[in-house]
Amino acid sequence: MLLLLAAAILAPAASARTVLIVLENRELDEAIGGPGSSTLDELSQQGALAVDYHAIAHPSLPNYLALTGGSTFGIGEDCTDCQARGANLATQLSAAGISWRAYMGGMPQPCFEGAESGQYAKRHNPFLYFPAIADNPKLCADDIPETELDTALAHHDLPSFAWISPDLCDDAHSCPLAKADEYLAGLLPRLRRQLGRHGLLIVTFDEGSSNASCCGNAHGGRVATILVGPEVRKGARLHHPYSHYSLLATLEDRFGLPRLRNARSAVPMKAAFKRGAGLSG
Repeated sequence: MLLLLAAAILAPAASARTVLIVLENRELDEAIGGPGSSTLDELSQQGALAVDYHAIAHPSLPNYLALTGGSTFGIGEDCTDCQARGANLATQLSAAGISWRAYMGGMPQPCFEGAESGQYAKRHNPFLYFPAIADNPKLCADDIPETELDTALAHHDLPSFAWISPDLCDDAHSCPLAKADEYLAGLLPRLRRQLGRHGLLIVTFDEGSSNASCCGNAHGGRVATILVGPEVRKGARLHHPYSHYSLLATLEDRFGLPRLRNARSAVPMKAAFKRGAGLSG
């Protein structure tokens, strides 16, 4: 009953778009209110900021897998030949007939199999670790270079769910946070104009620099997660402990999908939304 209620609260209208942008390696107090964070600061005032939100582990890859599959799948390093088997958010969306695309910064071609290429790193592309996607040409064709995002925006062709992993500089992995902030300043206005009246934009970080923990299974640092949209409470501060599993639960509830693995017991972030927001019809 509780899962059904959460899904009813968070389920968007069919025309709504949800966009998730994942940045890199900053603790909350650096991402919000720190040097070079003016766009993130402004965004946090325009939407809801989770102030007790934690990444799952170190290094990057386990966090990306947690966000898409509800588990680290026993992976504790940035491996490139390892695999995460089973259902994931993308296969769930596809099975439900909901459009999705993953836009990867620096990726040279769709479904690129290499570990690195210029400013692209496979470890920031969780979808290709799932054989259910990597071995399926139809699904893998939706894992594409971020350059195609410009075309999608120009033609008002965003999918219902879009994942964006910027390149290693634009995500603040290999460049100062100010570079990621500048990247967001250029992209977010174009994105937000196309979200729709039930749309949702989420910005989070894969991990922090500490081992700060919460929720029993999250110890990857306290990171900033911001939710923005017409149905999000403007200026809200969410003090409940959340993790990447909470975010996956929120996305799955929003699309009416069953929760995967550790997302099943996670608390979704419905406190970010206005009362009654997201109800279909």
